[in-house]
Amino acid sequence: MGLVSQRLQQLEATDVLDKSITVSAAILWVFVIWYAITFDLSRAQYGALFLGGAVAVYIFDELKDSFEDDSMLDVILLTVSLIVTMVVTIYINLNFETLHIDRVGYAYSHEYILAAIFVATMIYLAWRSFGRTFLAIMIGSLLYGLFGYVVPGILGHGGLSATRMLLLLVLDITGFYGFLTQLVAAWIALFLLYAGLLEGYGAFDLIFRAAVKTSKYVESGVAQTAVIASAVIGSINGSQTANAGMTGSFTIPMMKENGMKPSTAGGIEAVASTTGQVLPPVMGAGAFIMASLLGIKYVDVIIGGLIPAAIMVVCIIIAVHYVARNQLDDADPTVLLAELDPLTRKDTIVATVKFVIPFLVLIYTLGFLQWTVITSALYTTIAMLITGISFPVVQTGLESKSLGKTVNEAKTTLRQTVSGLRRGAVITAPIAIILASINGVVDILMTTGVPGILTLSMMEISGGLLLIAAIISFVICILLGLGMPTTAAYTVVALLVAPTLINRFMIPELGAHYFVFYGAILSGLTPPIATCAAVAAGIAGADFFRTCYEAVKISAPLFILPFAFIYHPEIVSSTLGVPGITTGFLILVGGLGIIHGINYQFDLDIVLRIVIGGLFTTIGIITMVHPNSSIQTIGAGIIIVMYIGQLLGGSNMKTLRARIGA
Repeated sequence: MGLVSQRLQQLEATDVLDKSITVSAAILWVFVIWYAITFDLSRAQYGALFLGGAVAVYIFDELKDSFEDDSMLDVILLTVSLIVTMVVTIYINLNFETLHIDRVGYAYSHEYILAAIFVATMIYLAWRSFGRTFLAIMIGSLLYGLFGYVVPGILGHGGLSATRMLLLLVLDITGFYGFLTQLVAAWIALFLLYAGLLEGYGAFDLIFRAAVKTSKYVESGVAQTAVIASAVIGSINGSQTANAGMTGSFTIPMMKENGMKPSTAGGIEAVASTTGQVLPPVMGAGAFIMASLLGIKYVDVIIGGLIPAAIMVVCIIIAVHYVARNQLDDADPTVLLAELDPLTRKDTIVATVKFVIPFLVLIYTLGFLQWTVITSALYTTIAMLITGISFPVVQTGLESKSLGKTVNEAKTTLRQTVSGLRRGAVITAPIAIILASINGVVDILMTTGVPGILTLSMMEISGGLLLIAAIISFVICILLGLGMPTTAAYTVVALLVAPTLINRFMIPELGAHYFVFYGAILSGLTPPIATCAAVAAGIAGADFFRTCYEAVKISAPLFILPFAFIYHPEIVSSTLGVPGITTGFLILVGGLGIIHGINYQFDLDIVLRIVIGGLFTTIGIITMVHPNSSIQTIGAGIIIVMYIGQLLGGSNMKTLRARIGA
């Protein structure tokens, strides 16, 4: 009887927390929309309040899971974290002008205590969200800031006092409340709300249906379904690892059921989720931060990413085709679609228009009217709410002529709206936490002079040679990416690595930032970090390193493409010109050469296979990155001639075998 009573109490607590998530999400979005309309607060104060609201959503969500798992230690720690966050948020809001303007650089004893407890809370929440690796980064940064005087060599510094650290992280409204938190609150949050509404209204289901139908026309279509669905959805949700978990939960089993090896299925999903992070126009929300850091228009960032994205998508599609066609059974798309709820042609058209209108609003307000990001996001979100609610209700009313059915449909759309609001907040919360934490780490490193140290070290190690410096920078980007969300990974490398390439090697800003951006997201595929591949391997039930191997094989040109941004910055220019398109085509041919050399199943003995595959790959690398356009052209020509020769040779071999067989 006692166990039954305890279980009932647990269920009641879970239900209360479930409602708390919904209510806190609704309050957060009302606050965000109010600010986007009125701008009645300073961005710093708005950011501080936003972070408090996002942390509350995250804690309620985690508390619900902890109650369901009956983990009382987690419940206690999360409850304390919620109380601390709310107290600090209220205190900062009530004393904002005093802390931020009147008393910068000085605080009272109780404020230092409050700040110290909040730092501990943020460390705990960041660890809970992103694991031990990021915990080590945060603690390591704090220790480096405090005890830099014991570090030998050029990395040593005078050390920051504990009070200076607390002022920097909390009390001066910098650190955790710095520009990244403000950027999430003002720019990214509304787009994540838009993403939540897209999911709530069924956009991802529609994308998946469209992707599945491609399998009717392509023999590797089931695998291409995973690529398209995961990449499109991943470009919106801003975390390759989370995306691999979300979309991989249905794409990986689908590929395995149709004959694909677990490691290959996991590798394809990991690559698709990773490449989605650099797809315009959202680019995993990284585009907004890039525009802010460079002080350029958001549209210019998107234009700069179009040619690289095209190269990347074509290469990945061909690679997936090569690895999948020999593994997949003949999949009937009607069987795959039958697993979903039936959808008539008319329903499909209405649903498509429902989602296209808000997207056109986004393109028109950003691209043509050139409104600010927050205003464009606001109108896009409002358009999504209007079409998401009205289209199904009006369609039902016109078709059924029944008031009861129309009312039921209205209730359904309202439930979808609430689900979208909630989903958007749950997506936003951990991103806000990790970016606030990154902001604190970056401020510490900036204060201690690490960027300047990295610049001097890189120049010394490279001997002033651009190629060596670029390779070192790329390795640093992969290490610093650490499988973090796209925005966090990019921000770290943009502030610590990109300035050296720009200031010392005169790389154009957009080219340098795209270089580090691509480098940072590839940490999700690069062992031993490879968090995205790890998630995909877990879902697939595959070996981790085998999955990484398959992912790296498929995505091989992505590890070379960033170097093309260094030597051919015209392909990441904010103006789409003939030179950029021409060079982009040559780089694409080089990328396809790499894909062909690594992934194509040559019908030859092993020695010839290695030699020809190695030749395709080597010439492909040279074609992608060589600074001389004439050599690029020659390389592309050789790849094309070799491919045609292979086709003709294969055709002649088939004819010869047929004659011998006859």
